[in-house]
Amino acid sequence: MVNYNVKKNYTLLVDFYELTMANGFFKEGLRDKTVIFDMFFREVPDNGEYTIVAGLEQLIEYMENLHFSDEDVDFLRDKGVFNEEFLSYLKNFEFKCDVWAMPEGTLAFPGEPLIIVRGPAIQAQMLETMVLLTINHQSMIATKASRIVRQAKGRPVVEFGSRRAQGYSAANLGARAAYIGGCAGTANTLTDKMFGVPALGTMAHSWVQMFDTELEAFRAFARVYPDNCLLLVDTYDTLKEGVPNAIKVFDEEVVARGFRPKGIRIDSGDITYISNKARKMLDDAGYEDAKIMASNSLDEYTIRTILNQGAKLDSFGVGERLITSKSSPVFGGVYKLVATEDEDGNIIPKIKISENVTKITTPGFKELYRFYENETGKAMGDVIALRDEEIPKDNYEVFHPIYTWKRKTLTDYTAKKILVQIYDKGELVYKMPSLDEIRARADAELDTLWEETKRLDNPSEYIVDLSEKLWQLKDDLLKKHGKN
Repeated sequence: MVNYNVKKNYTLLVDFYELTMANGFFKEGLRDKTVIFDMFFREVPDNGEYTIVAGLEQLIEYMENLHFSDEDVDFLRDKGVFNEEFLSYLKNFEFKCDVWAMPEGTLAFPGEPLIIVRGPAIQAQMLETMVLLTINHQSMIATKASRIVRQAKGRPVVEFGSRRAQGYSAANLGARAAYIGGCAGTANTLTDKMFGVPALGTMAHSWVQMFDTELEAFRAFARVYPDNCLLLVDTYDTLKEGVPNAIKVFDEEVVARGFRPKGIRIDSGDITYISNKARKMLDDAGYEDAKIMASNSLDEYTIRTILNQGAKLDSFGVGERLITSKSSPVFGGVYKLVATEDEDGNIIPKIKISENVTKITTPGFKELYRFYENETGKAMGDVIALRDEEIPKDNYEVFHPIYTWKRKTLTDYTAKKILVQIYDKGELVYKMPSLDEIRARADAELDTLWEETKRLDNPSEYIVDLSEKLWQLKDDLLKKHGKN
């Protein structure tokens, strides 16, 4: 029998090895050893250059509700691999970690810590799955939405993808993330109720098919919604029937009642050709203010193409290619141990080495700084430093962490810390912003990037460097393990 109460408590949404390791840490006397983990990613989706961070609010909700119920403990006992003292520890579990994070809506770049967790080994390790699940998914969708919205060039984009999402949580949280990334609204009504993302929509082809004729279907809809009449015109023949029928109904059912029509939606065919013909037909009929919306398997590339071809469109509905980030459906964030602390509080850096250079981790307890040019307000680059470092206020030399001869001196800047503290020894110390505030942050952050960095094709590389001290620490550990 399915226990439906499980959905109320996600504490067991962990990879099983997190529990086997926790049991091992407990038996080896390491349960309270302080460790530090970083969550970061190595590549931007879609060969882009920036990522919009999203999902922190849901991660906080998870951490606020971390507990092992009696049912959870009984379930783990039945697995036959955990000792009773460890199970008793879980039953009395109290979250005591420190957590730092990039606020939602912040721009992030490869190699940077999006989340830093410091605390007892068992607890910090146990967060791995949900940190990655939550931040990876929503950051992926927010970033995809941003790319699509930018190519719409100021035209509203509505998220249409619930029916193609990988499950209801992905539909709801994906729509939330899409709003952070710049979408004007969603077709998902529950997301409006849950998060306040505006739910929008009018009709499907089934509405038209329910009536004997398309004209009759349009008339019926206009009678019900004269003040919000946007008609789907491609059920049969868009230009020969759909648009002419819409114009007739606008004349006889909408304007006749003292309203103006909202417009039409095109969901198939050659969008560029049809929209141009439809625009002329609407204009000639006196409906220059009627909008034309396009849907049907759109993404940033198709939107860019049809607009470059001269399509006469006012808004877009984007579904499966947004809600699944179809062209790049995996956001490769990872969660890695980067340091431990001894009994005196001294930081002991840890490194993971690989023959693949991009998989070598950056050790230590870190801070992240973003440098803004004082004259323009544009972001000049980021520097990952050790937490005890001070950043000079005047000149600062940055260098590529692999190609170290690539150096540049930054001047006339303001350096800002990007990470904020979320938890202090398990106590929530962060005031969560509203969704509209998060969305506004993302929009403002994008304005700090040069256009060359935001373009779809071959974007200009954004500088992310290590401080000299951190680079030396990493190099020393590589040499210690014979890799340099």
